[in-house]
Amino acid sequence: MSPSFFEIVQLNNGDYALRRIDDDSAPLVKISFSTEARAMMENRDMAVAKAMIAAGIEAVGNVSHDIDWEDDELDVLDAQPAYTLH
Repeated sequence: MSPSFFEIVQLNNGDYALRRIDDDSAPLVKISFSTEARAMMENRDMAVAKAMIAAGIEAVGNVSHDIDWEDDELDVLDAQPAYTLH
């Protein structure tokens, strides 16, 4: 299996996305900032998006050994939206 290479791009609507370089399908991750958040970041939104993606990748690496990926599938249809305030 050949290695995949990824890129972070800014979409036409201003959102940021992580996608495979050699694949035109839907991005793996999208990040969207509100107008207020963009104003607070003072043109550093790309750097923040990169940091968020890097933190997500690191977090997956840290917890993936604790997850039984073969466990029962989650019933996505019954899932309720969950929000975490940090």
